[in-house]
Amino acid sequence: MAKELGYVLINPYTIRKSRTGGVISRLLSWGRLSLVAARMFAPSEELIKEYAKVLVSSHKKDEKEKKIIKEIEKYLYKNYMPKNNGFKPRVMLLLFEGEDAVEELKRMVGHITRVSIGETIRGTYGDYIEEDGEIKYFEPAVLIGTSKSEVEKELKIWAKYSTKDGGLLKDVISYPPGVVPERTLVLIKPDSFQELSSKAGNIIDRFSQTGLFIVGAKVIRMGVKQAEEFYAPIKGRLAEKMKKALIKEIRYALQEKLDFEIPPGIEEKIAEELKTFKAACEFNKIVQFMTGRDPTKISPEEREKPGLEKCLALVYEGENAIKKIRKILGETNPEEAAPGTVRKDFGHDVIKNGAHASDSPESAEREMRIIKIEEDDINFWVKKYYPD
Repeated sequence: MAKELGYVLINPYTIRKSRTGGVISRLLSWGRLSLVAARMFAPSEELIKEYAKVLVSSHKKDEKEKKIIKEIEKYLYKNYMPKNNGFKPRVMLLLFEGEDAVEELKRMVGHITRVSIGETIRGTYGDYIEEDGEIKYFEPAVLIGTSKSEVEKELKIWAKYSTKDGGLLKDVISYPPGVVPERTLVLIKPDSFQELSSKAGNIIDRFSQTGLFIVGAKVIRMGVKQAEEFYAPIKGRLAEKMKKALIKEIRYALQEKLDFEIPPGIEEKIAEELKTFKAACEFNKIVQFMTGRDPTKISPEEREKPGLEKCLALVYEGENAIKKIRKILGETNPEEAAPGTVRKDFGHDVIKNGAHASDSPESAEREMRIIKIEEDDINFWVKKYYPD
């Protein structure tokens, strides 16, 4: 069976209630699909009108279905449209690729009216209350396409507005007077995407405890050259860190192999000679983990190519964003991280430690530039599947 494209729109209410991580954890662990793109939108009136029009025109079956589609149309106009105060709701668009992707997403998301079953996304996060034939409350949690032909039409609308209405959102959050918001970058690392796992969603859920707002999202495949630039600031610091680790390793190795007493301080001298070599080795391990390519064994052309591994980049905004995110993230070494932090609960070692987060406003700006957080990948995938 050929692969196809499917999409999930995480609704503004779901995002506002910090349920984004829960939705993503189910999408990544309950199905067989690959997350290939993510983008935040602050939809304009023009986008929502076109999307609603396509939805209504695509469904002309029985009266019950027409009724639901009309309810979705009302929902879009009420919840997706710019508000009277000038602020626009935030929507996250996720693209998934795989065999029978549309039906697979329908299975995971669940029926839009039968939401009492907890094993679906709508069963957990959605609501549909109808009394005497009248819909009293309607919150579908997410919106999806329900057939291949509908997905094509609907995604073409979102792709059309992806550059204008999507990317790194600005002026979408209303802050109290005197609050100066910061932005910080989070990278959920490749080991969360190497198999079906709820890990990425659980990490996002943990970051939701900060009360910060997601204003940017992108799936990235970091290339070797890109990774070396991204992690360049730590390269200089690695040598001294490696020296400390080497001293212990050298002392132990010498005592194990030699049958005479080791002179005091000899391990420090050896470690000083070896620290740059050890640091280079560790740096290459980081690059290989993030990209899936060994930087010591590839051609100059391959250094420029996208990597083989996948990360999810998220931009969080709010007061003291950098400090709040790094507190939840925890120490680089999971063994030294505090209980309840991301790295303590989801990390394995100093490289596979769950996530990366910027350590200063300058670093955040630099890192977002390197990974091209605002670059539009939605159009790439839509054109790949629907080239006409």
